[in-house]
Amino acid sequence: MEFPQVVMQRYATKTFDGKKVPQEKFAQLQELIRNAASSYNIQPWRIKVVTDDATKKALAPHAWNQPQITTCSHLLVFCADTELEDNIDMLAKAGAPEQYVAAMHGFAEGLTGERRLAWAQRQVYLALGNAINGAKALGLDSCPMEGFSPEEFAKVLKLPANIVPTTLCPIGYASDAPKPKVRFPKEHVFF
Repeated sequence: MEFPQVVMQRYATKTFDGKKVPQEKFAQLQELIRNAASSYNIQPWRIKVVTDDATKKALAPHAWNQPQITTCSHLLVFCADTELEDNIDMLAKAGAPEQYVAAMHGFAEGLTGERRLAWAQRQVYLALGNAINGAKALGLDSCPMEGFSPEEFAKVLKLPANIVPTTLCPIGYASDAPKPKVRFPKEHVFF
């Protein structure tokens, strides 16, 4: 499928048929997500993959029992990772130039508290974009979601404090049908 078709055919799936996505196809999707762009290439995200029904059922009440959570094949919990220094050190070990590593460390030092979390969360959405478009390109359906309690998801998933649930992306095969896309006119978007 060509990229324009992916963008035009992708929609927020509300219910999935429960069929499991084959591991090979999910591995392809993981590569597309893993290669998402990020500022400074710091990649401040971690993605918890939930496939077992018991965990999905435990999470569902904390997402207002939306059916996407329990009917999907794979529930991707996109988390912001606020320990930026670990990622920068991994990039240094991978061969990033010394002056670039120093610039990344300087940037990270300037981000404290809520600013650090907010920056990392903005980066998470770049990976989410690859997830939703990548899923459609691979013949899968998805639904980007913010309707959930990050605090409760963190408790159920036993996440450390630096891994902050930011957005969800259930993946699978749709059992619903897309509604017509409603988008603002070009003149409203571009000025």
